[in-house]
Amino acid sequence: MIRAVVQGDPFDVGAEMAALGALGAGGLASFVGVVRGDDGLVELLLESHPGMTERLLARMTERAVARWSLMAATVIHRVGPLAPGEPIVLVATAARHRGAALDACAALIDWLKTEAPFWKRERFADGTRRWVEARPGDAEAAARWG
Repeated sequence: MIRAVVQGDPFDVGAEMAALGALGAGGLASFVGVVRGDDGLVELLLESHPGMTERLLARMTERAVARWSLMAATVIHRVGPLAPGEPIVLVATAARHRGAALDACAALIDWLKTEAPFWKRERFADGTRRWVEARPGDAEAAARWG
């Protein structure tokens, strides 16, 4: 089971994990990314290319399922304006054993940061706006997964 979704609405982490847990996996792993509120950030605007982004997320998820023999994987990424504290992304994996679930979850997070076509613009309390640039460490983290 592969679920790769881009949506504006919030997601229900409990429901998503329950769906994976119902598969009888020996290990579930998850990561929830949240909008940081540091430096006076009041909004993070996320944009993507409809259709293309979903296809890329699905391929990325399929790659993880095949590489780690996962029973299932879920990737949900939000778009639109988000406030500090709001969840941005959920990555969840289910495998027979914890190691595969944990590694696949970590790899998917790293691949999202480097391969997924999302554009992020920050807006601060003083009115300043800026586009978020990739961090050099993101590419290094993704490189460890080959």
